[in-house]
Amino acid sequence: MFIVNSYVLSVVLCFITMICWGSWGNTQKLAAKSWRYELFYWDYVIGMVLFAILLGCTLGSNGDEGRPFLTDLAQGNQASFLYVLLGGAIFNASNILLSASVSMAGMTVAFPLGVGIALVLGVVINYLGAPSGDWKLLALGVLCIVCAIVFNAKASALMNEGKEQASHSRKGIMVAILAGVLMSLFYRFVVMGMDINNFISPAEGKFTPYGAIFVFSIGVLVSNFIFNSLAMRFPFVGEPVGYGAYFRGSLATHATGMLGGCIWCLGTGLSYIASGQAGPAISYALGQGAPMVAALWGIFVWKEFRGASRSVNTLLLTMFVAFLTGLALIIIAGM
Repeated sequence: MFIVNSYVLSVVLCFITMICWGSWGNTQKLAAKSWRYELFYWDYVIGMVLFAILLGCTLGSNGDEGRPFLTDLAQGNQASFLYVLLGGAIFNASNILLSASVSMAGMTVAFPLGVGIALVLGVVINYLGAPSGDWKLLALGVLCIVCAIVFNAKASALMNEGKEQASHSRKGIMVAILAGVLMSLFYRFVVMGMDINNFISPAEGKFTPYGAIFVFSIGVLVSNFIFNSLAMRFPFVGEPVGYGAYFRGSLATHATGMLGGCIWCLGTGLSYIASGQAGPAISYALGQGAPMVAALWGIFVWKEFRGASRSVNTLLLTMFVAFLTGLALIIIAGM
C-alpha cells in the first residue's frame, strides 16, 4: 500500500485534505438550486463509500509495504471495528448538522464557525490521546484560528444587522456550534482503531488508513438511516420530505451529491495516511483549516458578502491573515 515516509509529504497531503474538506460544500450549493440537502446527503454518503472502496483497491492494494486493503479488513478485531464505526456515526451526526447550518446561515458563516470549533476541541482531544509536535506552537496556532472565528462571526453579524433573515441566520449559527462540538470527537475514535505508529508492520487487529476509511464510511452509511431519516421527517428548514422524492432527482443531481462525497473521502483518506508521520493532532489541525477554503469559495464564487461595508471587508481580511498564521504555526509545531 502507499505509505508516507516524510513529514513534508504528509503536510502536502494535509493541505489537500484542507482543500477537499473546504470544497465539498460547493456541491451542496450547486444541488440546492432544486434539491433539498437531506436528499443531497444520501448521494453524498453513497459517493463516500464508493470512493473509499476505490481508494482501498488502488493506493491501498499496491506497493511493497504494509498490508493489502482486503487483508487489512479481514484481520481487524472487534474493538477496532467498533471504534471506527462509532467515529463514522459521530461524524455523520455532526456533518448533517453542519449541512443544515449551511442551508440556514451560508457557507461563509457555517464552515468557519462549525469547523473552527471542531478544530480547537479536536486538536486538544487528539493531542492528549497521541501527543506529537511542540504543544506551545500548536496551541498558539489554534489560538490564531480562534481569533479568525471571532472575526468571521463579527463580519457575519454586521452583514445581517437589521435584516429580516437575521433570526434565521442565528438559528444556523447555533446548529453550526453543535455540529462543531460533535465533529471534534470523531477523529480520535478512528485513530483508536488504527496503528498510527507503524503503517509498515501494523499491529494485529488494528487497521491501516485504507481499512479505516472504508469501515468509517460504512459507519456513516448505516447511521444515515437513523440521522438523515430524522432530518427528513423533522427538517431544520422547510417541510418534511419523503424517500420518494429522492428517486425523482435527475442523474446530474445525484452525480453532484456523489461527487461531494468523493471529494470529502479523498481528503479524509489522505489525512489518515498523513497521520503516521505528522501525528493525529497536527493532521487533524491542518485539515481543519478548511474554513478558510470554504470562506474563499463563499466570498469570491457565491458572493455571500456582496455589498459588504469596508469594516466587514477588513474583518474578513483579518480573518484570513489569522487563519494563515495559525496554519503556519501548526506546521512548524510538527517539525
